[in-house]
Amino acid sequence: MTQRVAYITGGSRGIGAAIAKSLAKDGHDIAISYARNEQAAQKTLEDVRALGRRGMAIRCDGEGNGNRAAIQRVVAEMGRIDALVCNAGIYPYGDVAEMTDEQVDAVLGLNVRAVMIETIEAARHMTQGGRIILIGSTFADRSPFPGISLYSASKSALNGFARGAARDLGPRGITINVVQPGPIDTDMNPATGAAADMLRSFMCHKEYGKVSDIASVVSFLASPAAGFITGSALTTDGGLAA
Repeated sequence: MTQRVAYITGGSRGIGAAIAKSLAKDGHDIAISYARNEQAAQKTLEDVRALGRRGMAIRCDGEGNGNRAAIQRVVAEMGRIDALVCNAGIYPYGDVAEMTDEQVDAVLGLNVRAVMIETIEAARHMTQGGRIILIGSTFADRSPFPGISLYSASKSALNGFARGAARDLGPRGITINVVQPGPIDTDMNPATGAAADMLRSFMCHKEYGKVSDIASVVSFLASPAAGFITGSALTTDGGLAA
């Protein structure tokens, strides 16, 4: 695949950076967004360019207008958008009776509203064969411990949105799917972290996944081979939800 462009939100590190590099290997030019860590974003771009692909980074605060403008900038500067990967998100944690209105607004704003706006804007520019991939969570299907009600709800919303959007976009040859990671070894959720043993206890093979495990699923969904898959959720969680 050549002359294709992928835009990954939250692509400066962790799962997002791995997705950016995987799609670059597949032949996509890459645009990423980041919130604060410009150094990490530039490192991801270096890796993309080392693979012979174009790369650009956009600082985006996660608000609706910023997301829409970022996609418009990708199209203006890179000429098109063929794949959108909505990876940026936040992980609120705490007892539901203690959550504040501000926390509710924040998680819905970034994990749900921003994804909807990004999808709407990208779909306006995509042509036949476009791919939209939302990074959800296995916690959309199972909440195995207290404190994740807001997060689980926000990721569950992506599944309903993807199923509905698949109906709208299918006649245009555009697919939309959700990838649902389980525990993945990243800076934010290390395999040596305080909650790691608890999470392993819920899994089938008792080991954290690698960022490449998620990136490979995204690469498949972004490829022509996945053209008959849409409106689906692909759980990649080491059996946590089994």
